[in-house]
Amino acid sequence: MADSAPRRRARIAAAFGGADSYESAALVQREAADRLAGRIAALSLPRNPRILELGCGTGFLTRAIDRAIGPARWTISDVAPAMVDRARVALGLDADYRVIDGEAVDPAIGRFDLIASGMAFQWFADLPGAIARLAALLTPGGAIAFSTMAEGSLVEWAEALAAERLPSGIPAYPGAAALAAMAPAGLTAEVAIADLSERQADARTFLHGLKTIGAGTAAPGYRPLPPAALRRAMARFDAGPRRVTYRIGFCLLRAP
Repeated sequence: MADSAPRRRARIAAAFGGADSYESAALVQREAADRLAGRIAALSLPRNPRILELGCGTGFLTRAIDRAIGPARWTISDVAPAMVDRARVALGLDADYRVIDGEAVDPAIGRFDLIASGMAFQWFADLPGAIARLAALLTPGGAIAFSTMAEGSLVEWAEALAAERLPSGIPAYPGAAALAAMAPAGLTAEVAIADLSERQADARTFLHGLKTIGAGTAAPGYRPLPPAALRRAMARFDAGPRRVTYRIGFCLLRAP
C-alpha cells in the first residue's frame, strides 16, 4: 500500500531525526546553505528582521544567515524534534525553537520579513500549495528564500539504473521554470540553478551517505530493488566516474 502524505512525512521526520552524523556528513547541504545566505544578504531586509526558518537541520543555513545579516528575531524549526534539539545546542542563538511541519505552518505564528529554508522543500508533497500558504505569512516587502533539489539531480545514479533497465527512486524534481511558476500572484521570482558535484568512493558509499544524512527516503510508490538488481546498478555506477551531481535550485520569492 502506498504511503499517505502524513505517513510519508512521519517517515521523513524519523529518518532525519536519526541522522546523528548529519553535521559532519552533509557537505553539499553546507555549501548550498552558504550560497543561499549570500543571496539573502542582497535582499533589502529591515533592521533586526523577523525570520522563520523551516527545516533547520543542525543549523547550516541559520549560521550562514546570521553571519551574513547580523541580529534577527528568529523562529527556528524542523519537522524532526531531534533536529530541533541539535540545532538548539549547536547554535546557541537566542531564538524561538519549534517543531513545525513546513507544509502546515499555523497562521497564528504571525508574519515574517523572511522565510528561509535550506534543502528541505524537496520533501514537500505539495510544494506550490506550501509556498502559497507561506506567502500569506510575509510582511509587505518580505521574501521566501529557499534551496531545493532541482531536475537533473543525482543524474549519475539515475543513468546507472537506466543502463540496467531498472526503475529509479529519485523523485521528479522541478526545473527552473517550474520553480519560478510556483510564485503566488503578486510575488516576483528569481531562480538560479547550480550543480554541486561530490566524488564518491563507490556506489555503496553514496547510498550509505544518503541514509547517514536522513535523505534515503525514495519517491512515493517506489519499491526497493531486489539485491541482485541493486548490485548490478552499483557495479555500473562504480565503472563510471564515481561522482554524483546535486542540481540545486536557489529561489527568491519577493512580496511587493
